[in-house]
Amino acid sequence: MVVKVRTLLLFIALGAALAHATTLLALDVPALTKGSAVVARATVRSVQARWTKDGGRIMTDAVLEVTEPWKGTPGKQITVMQPGGVVGEIGQMVHGTAKFAVGEDVVVFLEARGDRFLLTGMIQGKFKVETSSDGKAVFARQATEGDALLVDPATRQAVHPAPVLLPIDTLRAQVLAASGARAPVEPTTPGPIKVAP
Repeated sequence: MVVKVRTLLLFIALGAALAHATTLLALDVPALTKGSAVVARATVRSVQARWTKDGGRIMTDAVLEVTEPWKGTPGKQITVMQPGGVVGEIGQMVHGTAKFAVGEDVVVFLEARGDRFLLTGMIQGKFKVETSSDGKAVFARQATEGDALLVDPATRQAVHPAPVLLPIDTLRAQVLAASGARAPVEPTTPGPIKVAP
């Protein structure tokens, strides 16, 4: 069904009390890593919404330029697709999806889907890389803008974990440890890091 953006937003506002957020299993960094074929630091180069081939749904593709592969062997550019988006005056909203902005520095945890990828754990699989105001520290902050209900994988009870905020080196070390890889002994120059299995 095709709905104009204004009509869709009105419908969402009226139905908000009855709506339920997307329900996701809560995943920590080791679980995100183990569930991902690729983990990488990357720069967002473009974001574009499109119709699926059958014309029934809208998907949004974010094209990322990989700067540091931490797990797996992604190409230099990868496409992360998510359900929902706006094409012209028509939009579809899916709770639990992350927003990407051109130029953004991110760490993404990804599941392969053909020649594209999905975020592992939906919104949980995106971290925004930020630099401290003095320029001396670099952190990765887990995305939190999506509306998702997280449940404990063991008990299936709702949980409210604090968003993850880690120094980038700590996040990288956790990913490498969870994937069974180890970081190189010598410091590397900027660019892709080398990982030994």
